[in-house]
Amino acid sequence: MENILDFAAEILLLIFMVITFLQSGIDKIIDWKGNLDWLKGHFEKTSLKNMVPLLLGTVLFVEMVAGILCLVGAYQIITSAKTEMALYGAVASCAALLMLLFGQRLAKDYEGARTIAVYFIPAIFLVFLLQP
Repeated sequence: MENILDFAAEILLLIFMVITFLQSGIDKIIDWKGNLDWLKGHFEKTSLKNMVPLLLGTVLFVEMVAGILCLVGAYQIITSAKTEMALYGAVASCAALLMLLFGQRLAKDYEGARTIAVYFIPAIFLVFLLQP
């Protein structure tokens, strides 16, 4: 219980990342075709139009890794006050968000890019908190 109170901000932010990325990743797995169809339309006027399936798979992989690392990191903090896995998860979360931001900016979806920036703020703050 002491670790939970000592690392409350880190644990809460890690849970936020777990929810964000595991839900997003699971949604991509469950509705691969729907996501792929929407993204093909979203990127049809960009240089990424022929790479959408590969990029969707890449984003899916990074999101799942980020979510799992954040989950393991939260568990590790609670049980042993170690933050290494949590830091890896936070960095992976930032990487996933930067990939998504790049895509939104390339597609000229500035509202979507703004939404991703809102997620990036707690993610980068989490990296800051977890740095040794």
